[in-house]
Amino acid sequence: MSTTATTTQSQTSQGGVLLTETAAREIKTIIQQQELDAEKVRLRVGVKGGGCSGFSYILDLTETQKETDEAFERHGITVICDPKSLLYLNGVTIDFRDEIMGRGFVFNNPNATSTCGCGSSFHA
Repeated sequence: MSTTATTTQSQTSQGGVLLTETAAREIKTIIQQQELDAEKVRLRVGVKGGGCSGFSYILDLTETQKETDEAFERHGITVICDPKSLLYLNGVTIDFRDEIMGRGFVFNNPNATSTCGCGSSFHA
């Protein structure tokens, strides 16, 4: 399936990886601050083994997109995710919080059966 078809399908079903407007704004700011090419850069979202609850989240700005990656257009940001990570991240919403206790990206993962106190890892 081509990236275009995947993006269109994902937008209609609202499956895949979701991004709030606040998170998208922060990502656009980071892209601008790092002087990256906004047309080429993608937000790679994934999971890796580790963390205090079993899996850790991965967020990375990259210009490399593999043919097997799923792609989702969210508020002007192209979010990409490898198929294995998508098994754990389908339906996750990424938000950005700027509060007294700290600032950073927050994952709301409906697939997680438990999360750690810091919010950066989960168990499925």
